Amino acid sequence: MGVARSYCVALLGLNGYIVEVEADIGQTLPNFLILGLPDAALNEARERIRSAAQNSGIPLSRRKITANLIPASLPKRGSGFDLAICMAVLGAAGDVRSTDGTVFIAELGLDGRLRPVRGILPAVMAAVQAGYPDVVVAQANAAEAMLVPGARVRGYKTLARLAFDFGADPQDLALDYDPADEQDPDDAGTLPTAAPDLCDVSGQGDARRALEVAAAGAHHVLLSGPPGAGKTMLAERLPGLLPDLGDRESMEVTAIHSLSAVHIEKVSLLRRPPFENPHHSATAAAIIGGGSGLPRPGAASRAHRGVLFLDEAPEYERRVLDALRQPLESGELVIHRSAGTAAYPARFQLVLAANPCPCGKASGKGVDCTCTAVMRRRYFGRLSGPLLDRVDIQLQVERVSLADFGQAGGEEDSVTVARRVAAARSRQQERLGGFGLETNSQVPGRLLRGVLKLPPATTRILDSSLERGVLTARGYDRVLRLAWTLADLGHRERPGLDDIGQALGLRQAVAAA
Repeated sequence: MGVARSYCVALLGLNGYIVEVEADIGQTLPNFLILGLPDAALNEARERIRSAAQNSGIPLSRRKITANLIPASLPKRGSGFDLAICMAVLGAAGDVRSTDGTVFIAELGLDGRLRPVRGILPAVMAAVQAGYPDVVVAQANAAEAMLVPGARVRGYKTLARLAFDFGADPQDLALDYDPADEQDPDDAGTLPTAAPDLCDVSGQGDARRALEVAAAGAHHVLLSGPPGAGKTMLAERLPGLLPDLGDRESMEVTAIHSLSAVHIEKVSLLRRPPFENPHHSATAAAIIGGGSGLPRPGAASRAHRGVLFLDEAPEYERRVLDALRQPLESGELVIHRSAGTAAYPARFQLVLAANPCPCGKASGKGVDCTCTAVMRRRYFGRLSGPLLDRVDIQLQVERVSLADFGQAGGEEDSVTVARRVAAARSRQQERLGGFGLETNSQVPGRLLRGVLKLPPATTRILDSSLERGVLTARGYDRVLRLAWTLADLGHRERPGLDDIGQALGLRQAVAAA
């Protein structure tokens, strides 16, 4: 008997680190030690491993077993280390052949079943990047793990089957009955749900146009208006206007959802932009990310490359709303906790919906509104100035008229609008691809005032607004980005004076109302 090794992956956020698992069987009294900063769930692996091995027909040695997880200074959490520790211990006892060079990621059940774990996609990506392409996972995680290019994935349902393939004596293995062969009732197929279509929205021509502009340039949106005007319907239809995710974007989005999936055995490659709609009672940890121990991704990260919709935005805690200011600029969330720091991508489109006042009747003449002026200012004032300054399109949504409400099938559908959005995005990629940018919303000020600078005659309205203090320097740049998007939708090489005027109107519509 000697020291045997296997490998696993420790995740800190989306970043994975290879962990070398050493196992040694000593000549002293029976014991089972796990070293290397394990958390509570990992410390419990000792009993899971003993029972799983016993019920698989390969009981562990009755001598002292020491499992060391290297690097010892790296925090390790979760049950995904179970299989790697078990295989290293069985290798040290001579029950299986060498497992050196193979990465094992799975939780063990007491009956010897291999159970799926969260975060398989980023873990396998990290293993391949570190030069360990041979990966063993639970069968339920195999399809997700195979999404990683270059990975040689093997999925198993039981420890006995795995041990047999690694040279264990078949006479003692419990190979006759495989409890995972039983049909899972949750695996029954479900019919796909139809995506919300823009043609369902009656009237609201200005809002529909604003939504198209937002989709074309990946701009943030604020929709303000009375209840029932269609703000939520419009926001729910924004993802249907966005183009499909590319290969790299799909892997990023799927990796985040792999970490936070509820049904961890059903994660598949996501090709459509995600849509997150948290309730206004959600905490900062639920939206930004966090939790006990190492922080987990929140709704803002799950909306990466998609849409984060905050309905009834003034009802959210102000500190939650203000915490979104940093990812709106950087496209990344860095969460610091005592157990470690995790960085998650968060390049989403923010859509805010708000009533004009607590009672919601202050739109138009507002004769039915019962709120005082102080109540109105306090309600809408929960959306801080620095946050609103980062929102490109701020639109007042009016009530739907009877004439518009009575129309049937007279509006454009999402497919038609999405074609125009895709054409505008293509123009942006041709213009910005050399700078490493994708959409107009990402263009920095140095480019807007450099290579993409417009003549003074075109920007005189903006210059006057900046001089009078109507616009901040950030708002000036965001109006220019909107103008470039309007030009792309109109198939124009550069924005004109009309584009600047429309962009300024889209940004100041709420303030004007």
